[in-house]
Amino acid sequence: MREYLLTLCVTAAVTYLLTGPVRKFAIAAGAMPEIRERDVHREPTPRLGGIAMFGGLCAGLLVASQMSNIGEMFELSSEPRALLAGAALIWLLGVLDDKWGVDALIKLGGQMIAAGVMVWQGLTILWIPVPGVGSVALTPMQGTLLTVALVVITINAVNFVDGLDGLASGMVCIAAAAFFMYAYRMWYGYGVEAAAPATLFAVILMGMALGFLPHNMHPARIFMGDSGSMLIGLVLAAGAISITGQVDPDLLQAATGSEKEAVKSTVPVYIPVVLLPLSIIAVPVADLVLAVVRRTWNGQSPFAADRGHLHHRLLEIGHSHSRAVLIMYFWSALIGFSAVAYSVNSASVWVVLALAMFSAVGLFILLLPRFTPRVPRWAQAVVPPRYRRERRPAEQPAEEADESDETGQPSASPAAGAAGAERSGTVARANGATAVGARGGHRVPPRSKAGSRG
Repeated sequence: MREYLLTLCVTAAVTYLLTGPVRKFAIAAGAMPEIRERDVHREPTPRLGGIAMFGGLCAGLLVASQMSNIGEMFELSSEPRALLAGAALIWLLGVLDDKWGVDALIKLGGQMIAAGVMVWQGLTILWIPVPGVGSVALTPMQGTLLTVALVVITINAVNFVDGLDGLASGMVCIAAAAFFMYAYRMWYGYGVEAAAPATLFAVILMGMALGFLPHNMHPARIFMGDSGSMLIGLVLAAGAISITGQVDPDLLQAATGSEKEAVKSTVPVYIPVVLLPLSIIAVPVADLVLAVVRRTWNGQSPFAADRGHLHHRLLEIGHSHSRAVLIMYFWSALIGFSAVAYSVNSASVWVVLALAMFSAVGLFILLLPRFTPRVPRWAQAVVPPRYRRERRPAEQPAEEADESDETGQPSASPAAGAAGAERSGTVARANGATAVGARGGHRVPPRSKAGSRG
């Protein structure tokens, strides 16, 4: 575990330290595209964050290769080299797209080539465990097609969800953490050495995401761009392919007692979505499927960009940017870690009860903008403005009543009323917010900008 922690720290540190210089390089290179209609940020932001993430990937693999225990894997398995080759191709394609733009079909072809390179070097699906049947061997053609399909789906799922500051990197980090727990248990719990590459890939992916996340949180100083989103999608797919197609369920039979139990212990991660090990990134995959259905239904290309993604809908129903990101984090963690918990003890009723409870909490948070509960007046000072009740004219204190002019008559025009409110030190808040009057003879200066919705 210490070697994995060291690899994680080195990967995160290198990614974090490289992101600053990469940001300056992106600005100097002009990798700051104009704001598009579907974008939610307000000013041009540099991309090419994938350069720093690729540097972290290389540093993590280099450090791991020098470890006493993990280093043996580089001699016994070709999967790390296959990952590095595929990652280099997909990263280069993403850099070109971030700077000059690449056609969607060309990017799709590049993703397939990168997946083919990994297959050529040995990172492919050889067999699939099927409940009630056992392990089903695949022909080379079937394994290649399934591997390429899994890589392309995962890359585009992560790419589609990269629409808010810190969203893609945080969700992938959560998925990688859940995947690491599962792969580490497979290796050290069941003694399956073939799960070692997937464990390493998960640790490096966590480091890449954690190192980039401080620069990408709202308001983001740099975007990962396609060079980063496609890169982390490929690394995540490589880990799933490694533990799915390289780990023989028969090896688990000695630890679990029967092939049936061995297959059952691998099902929660292997086959939750029609033979695709994507439960840990179920939210991005759901967003991808909904986007394809929505665009084809409207007669558009599946690759045509729009504002119909899940994170866009969260903003439309009233969630703030940060809350929308945290909600997506919550659902990703709930699904990913629930799958891992189910693989540990699928017969425990506590897993089901905890999943139902957290799902109810998530639904409640999701629907918060739909209602505005009435808050007692004594608690209005500590709640967001949207939950405060407006004071009725009859309930306003004397000092907050309509101002009179110098003749003693109440102000008749709205402009005069506004001027009187300013003289009394009242701060007017829009959209149902309360008015805060002067206290203790001190006037409250008007705010420079309206507060954000809670």
